[in-house]
Amino acid sequence: MNENIVKRNQLLAQKVIKGLESRNMSGYYAADKDEALKIALELIPEQASVTMGGAMSAHEIGLVEALKNGNYNFIDRDAEEDKRAAMLKAYDADYFLTSANAITEDGVMVNIDGNSNRVSAIAQGPKHVIAIVGMNKVCDDVDGAMKRARNVAAPINAQRFGLSTPCAKTGSCMNCKSPDTICCQFLITRYSRHEGRIHVILVNDSLGF
Repeated sequence: MNENIVKRNQLLAQKVIKGLESRNMSGYYAADKDEALKIALELIPEQASVTMGGAMSAHEIGLVEALKNGNYNFIDRDAEEDKRAAMLKAYDADYFLTSANAITEDGVMVNIDGNSNRVSAIAQGPKHVIAIVGMNKVCDDVDGAMKRARNVAAPINAQRFGLSTPCAKTGSCMNCKSPDTICCQFLITRYSRHEGRIHVILVNDSLGF
């Protein structure tokens, strides 16, 4: 990565981290995927119960593989016959892994969800939430974050899941009410009432969608 981009990301990440701290959330900066994995594993003690939403970023830094192969109680909803039961276990888990569709420079996270298991777990339930967020998802403000979530993340995810939504065909949000829509619930996380619950690892890389 170009050294000027690296420097910019380092400086911007510190601004985001200060914003997170002002909102009772913890922020960390990782220079690369390996450092992001190291930070995440330092946050999660062995024997802890861990589950996740559909966070591609957690896969990309190698965290999911490390948890599956390590001394953790990893609840893999994709491996469970009863997926609903597996998703419900998330609300009582020690750690919930996720990402953000976008995050503002002052530390507000924006997420859109179809089944809403992910946004509901971020909002309430799991004892701790760890979000792996690439610097490609940092936006100026909430308006910009919403636009990114709806016009970048949602169309790509709709295409990834093979859904028949207008955005999957046009590449941008059409504010649809399609039966396949994944824009069912919008979560804006602007403050955490519970200190030490939400941890955001900002990664100097382009991760997720």
